[in-house]
Amino acid sequence: MKPLDEVLPRQRGLYYGGAWHEPRGGYAATFDPGTGQSLGAAAQADAADVDAAVCAAGRGFETWRRVKPQDRTAPLRRIAAIIRENAEELALIDAANCGNPVTRMAVDMELAAEAVDYFAGLATQLKGETLPMGEDILNYSVREPIGVCARIVAYNHPLMFLASRLAAPIAAGNSVIMKPPVQAPLSSYRLMELIDGVLPPGVLNVLSGGTECGQALVAHPQVPRLSLIGSVTTGRAIARAAADRLKHATFELGGKNALVVYPDADIARAVEGAVKGMNFAWCGQSCGSTSRLFLHESVHDEVLEGVVQAVRVFRPGLPTDPATTMGALISEVQWERVMEFIEAGRREGARLITGGGRPQDPALARGWFIEPTIFADVTMQMRIAREEIFGPVLSVLRWSDEEDLFRQVNDVEYGLTASVYTRDLARAHRAASRIEAGFLWVNNAGPHFTGASYGGLKQSGNAREESFEELLSFTQTRNVNVTL
Repeated sequence: MKPLDEVLPRQRGLYYGGAWHEPRGGYAATFDPGTGQSLGAAAQADAADVDAAVCAAGRGFETWRRVKPQDRTAPLRRIAAIIRENAEELALIDAANCGNPVTRMAVDMELAAEAVDYFAGLATQLKGETLPMGEDILNYSVREPIGVCARIVAYNHPLMFLASRLAAPIAAGNSVIMKPPVQAPLSSYRLMELIDGVLPPGVLNVLSGGTECGQALVAHPQVPRLSLIGSVTTGRAIARAAADRLKHATFELGGKNALVVYPDADIARAVEGAVKGMNFAWCGQSCGSTSRLFLHESVHDEVLEGVVQAVRVFRPGLPTDPATTMGALISEVQWERVMEFIEAGRREGARLITGGGRPQDPALARGWFIEPTIFADVTMQMRIAREEIFGPVLSVLRWSDEEDLFRQVNDVEYGLTASVYTRDLARAHRAASRIEAGFLWVNNAGPHFTGASYGGLKQSGNAREESFEELLSFTQTRNVNVTL
């Protein structure tokens, strides 16, 4: 593995119209959450920068929309190949900038490339349809690109989110402006250095920045399509702003996801799933984490003990060290927020089983680390059972009656993922039909599947991504009626 200094991006500005630009909004420092050290400057786009980028993206759209669908495939496949060729350095940049272990970020690179390849293969499948209307009349519909699309992504998977979410709009014939996370933009700069020139100018643009950048993208009259991976609070703010111009906006938001263990479950698999689904490796910073563990009273103690033993493999360490099994939280602000939830759990009567504080290793003293934390005797009246923590905190609840279980599982404003462990097929289908979540596992937890629509219900959002539905969402339909 190369030293970090050798792989960090040289360009730190804004990329639009096929070129790098100095940000009129200036620069701000970006940091390594594991060490607290600065990783150098990061561009901060202001409203003027956004306007310039949108104009460039508009010109790119006028060119790209006329490119044949089959000819959109090759540039996307080249981008996927470049990600694979440079996976090690991109993973190292993300590990340093977002705090997740470099070994897990390496997996992110393959997932990113796989997603780009997937949508490249779908570029020719945007078909319309014909409607029978009798002799001498032809009625048909066509699917067309929408225009300039803006996509705002989250900090827990910086490069994977950015690369995987640029693919669908471009495959559909749009131009796109990607806004990487303000906390971790460095891998996006490096990607654009690597793929510069693969696409025509203006088709793919990257603007880093904070609130002003995001607000300007949402408000711009020439950006008709928006999407966000982020918090419910941010999603609501974008929805309100987008409504003023009736923009098409989709959201993948937070989760307070349940993993349910039935009495007949395979205990070893349930323990493995409870730990895997919690995403301790990236400090629980995942909207899909199964952070509420519902254990039937007959297996409660056995599963809980197994989970406590299993989480011992997760020891916080420097994110760029290949031996690290658990990374750092993204920032001091997030660290303080998670610690406040842990204190709330104690105050409200939950029983702290393990973790709950900083690791003792002096080498980690300047980073934003928290030990894997498990609370038992949790009830649905407690904050740690109702609010998304976005940290390594697992809440364990005991249940006995199935109807009451469903009521408790659904008694949150979120509905993103859920997991059920049982050997009974009828029970599994019943639980899947009663639990309010957009993406469910049975006897598994955590993985996504290329082509399977991912998205939530309720306040977890309205997007359906990672699938053909995502591609369709970046098109608009027109109908043509011809009298012969």
